[in-house]
Amino acid sequence: MAVKSPCIDLCAFDGKTGLCTGCYRTREEARSWNKMTDHRRHQILNEKSRRQAKLTREAPQASKQD
Repeated sequence: MAVKSPCIDLCAFDGKTGLCTGCYRTREEARSWNKMTDHRRHQILNEKSRRQAKLTREAPQASKQD
């Protein structure tokens, strides 16, 4: 059985990390998903939490108002 795409139809790519804010894949990974092997798809899915953390770290922090 093929590995299902993690896409949640919220395609917005972060300019700093290059990751989609919805599924945490790069543009190239999203484009070539159907051509990838299941092994490569699993690798990408297994990196989700690391990528999510990276995106969170790179996101601009809201400025504090005193």
